Amino acid sequence: MDACVESNVSAVRKSKEDKKLLRKQIKASHTLLKHEGISTTPQPTKSLVVANGGLGNGVSREELSAVLNEMGEVETLIMPPHKPYTFVTYRSEESARKAVVHLNGQKLQCGENSVTLYLSYVSSVPCEEQKSASLPQGLVLVEDFVSPEEEALLLTAIDWSSTDGDVSAQKALKHRRVKHYGFEFRYDNNNVDKDKPLPTGLPEECLPVLERCLRNRHINTVPDQLTVNQYESGQGIPPHVDTHSAFEDTILSLSLGAKTVMEFRHPDGRLVPVVLPGRSLLVMKGESRYLWTHGITPRKFDMVPACDPQSPAHTASDVGINSSLTLSKRGTRTSFTFRKIRHEPCHCAFPSSCDSQRALSAPSPPSRPCCHADATRLEEEYVHRVYDAIASHFSSTRHSPWPRVCHFLSSLPPGSVLADVGCGNGKYLGVNPEVTAIGCDRSSALVQICAERGFQAFVSDALGVPLRTASCDACISIAVIHHFSTQERRLAAVRELVRLLKPGGQALIYVWAFEQEYKKQRSKYLKEQNKEHPDEHLGSICDGQNPHVHGMQDVNKVTDGKLSVHTNRTAFNTQDLLVPWHLKEGKRRGADESRESGKENLRKEKPTKASDNSGLPSSLSSKTRLDCDHALSPGFGSNTSSDTTHSPEAKPSDNTSHSSSSPLRPESEGSPKPVFHRYYHVFQQGELEQLCGQIAGVTVQSSYHDQGNWCIILEKDR
Repeated sequence: MDACVESNVSAVRKSKEDKKLLRKQIKASHTLLKHEGISTTPQPTKSLVVANGGLGNGVSREELSAVLNEMGEVETLIMPPHKPYTFVTYRSEESARKAVVHLNGQKLQCGENSVTLYLSYVSSVPCEEQKSASLPQGLVLVEDFVSPEEEALLLTAIDWSSTDGDVSAQKALKHRRVKHYGFEFRYDNNNVDKDKPLPTGLPEECLPVLERCLRNRHINTVPDQLTVNQYESGQGIPPHVDTHSAFEDTILSLSLGAKTVMEFRHPDGRLVPVVLPGRSLLVMKGESRYLWTHGITPRKFDMVPACDPQSPAHTASDVGINSSLTLSKRGTRTSFTFRKIRHEPCHCAFPSSCDSQRALSAPSPPSRPCCHADATRLEEEYVHRVYDAIASHFSSTRHSPWPRVCHFLSSLPPGSVLADVGCGNGKYLGVNPEVTAIGCDRSSALVQICAERGFQAFVSDALGVPLRTASCDACISIAVIHHFSTQERRLAAVRELVRLLKPGGQALIYVWAFEQEYKKQRSKYLKEQNKEHPDEHLGSICDGQNPHVHGMQDVNKVTDGKLSVHTNRTAFNTQDLLVPWHLKEGKRRGADESRESGKENLRKEKPTKASDNSGLPSSLSSKTRLDCDHALSPGFGSNTSSDTTHSPEAKPSDNTSHSSSSPLRPESEGSPKPVFHRYYHVFQQGELEQLCGQIAGVTVQSSYHDQGNWCIILEKDR
């Protein structure tokens, strides 16, 4: 590899700067080969790979094209989505040689950021095409729906300086400004008080727009509710589905001002980003309105097609890697969302997402899974969606790292690579600043909090982490594996940790223990119950008694096969159960899109900011939020991609017991403290060791009980 790279630069370079450049070019080439499988060649060709110059680290197509074209005529320029490198093919080999000599090691100014380019020859350029994702059924985008004059008139009609909240119900939310007309949307219950219309209706400046929608048959009746959202650059809104019982089918969203990208996600995981140009109208009907979540990721740049296609609606991702993508800097965007108040229950064709139909048939607790499909459905509804919904409140309770986990992390040699699988809000990523720590979590909302705190994290399933085999010196899995609902899936999660480890590497695993009372010591979980509810019975485990010394007991004899709902702060009487999370009022994700709790913890801790070495603007590291008002129920409203949870003390947030007949959703639409339910498999003594013992090539270094958790340290054989 060294000889390959050295042939790309002049052999007569002798200065310190030249040698420094050569070392960095060698490092860049090694990194590309190791992490991306891109191999450079010693022979000059017409094609080059430009390391550290891609969409993924804030370099736009226009900025890069300008400097590359100075060296000669560019035939093709391929900028893979989210990657910090680019492939360029020149018309002649001479132009490629010139680019290597003159651009290698040169700085490129990209807005407020500066990146250094490293060029190497490649023998071939990938040409794999990906099909564009189809728009969700019922979604229509009409560009240039209003004229620039109408746009200016509509924006002027919204007086943000007004303090008359009784007329337009103006609010300053955490991540945007909002006004309501006609009826106020209530963020405390994600619904509308239909008996209390606002004194004035919709602004009369909107009437010509709505009349045009009627003529063009986008709507059948005139809307009577308007929500105006104003987003500054870098702001967004979480994924959501507008409440079924609150509004009729069709929803109109008029985008004014800056262009942005809205992401639509299907419950099966399909993601379709849609570019919303200024002055465009988005019409959501049927499946796109009732089933798909929609939202806007809070970031300052979007990936968009460099040249808008001729079709009236287009997607921004799922464009093949040969397609012309570039970066678009966000500005101020104002959206007008028009809706019609619903006065009868919703009878749509999507009962799983419909709060009206769920209210008519209160579901019973789910059954224990019998197959892989059952397990994935159970975890999606009672783990993934819940943690995305409670992320902000959850993070606010997870700010004190556990001492024994910190000891493990602090013992790692400087320069070690650490993977935190199920990193939650990232509270362990900054414990040891001398290691390279990267986190992943199935919850995009929690990964977003990590990004806001300056940590490196990405969204990933714990059963398939996209890191190379044997690439990590250490892994931690804190309060994650107990959320997998079958023995096979828990075993697969441990195997994935072992796969990531280098020979000699160690993994630390924490899971919630069935034995909350061990060696005459009650866990903090039970002790806090005594403070709040001294009269509640603690269960069958007596002080000083360990019922599992002589082998594990069968504590899962449930006659009807249904999961039981646990009473918080009490001893467990079964291993597979649903644990309530009592969301504090105002902490629901989307209720004010509050991330302040996580930021408050950042102010308390101020962790060391991780370096990404890529020049990537922090605004590009953000993960998803979205546009309009929303209803986010614990099992039906939110779509995350999370197979893990997140943080060692993944325990309920307060001590209130729960006996709701509907464990699948908040206690009531207007409840100030909605209750969510998370699936757990609590481990009996010896069970974690038995699980890990089924994996070849690892040795148990130690195991212990720590504050209501069973813990184990594994070492991969050399």
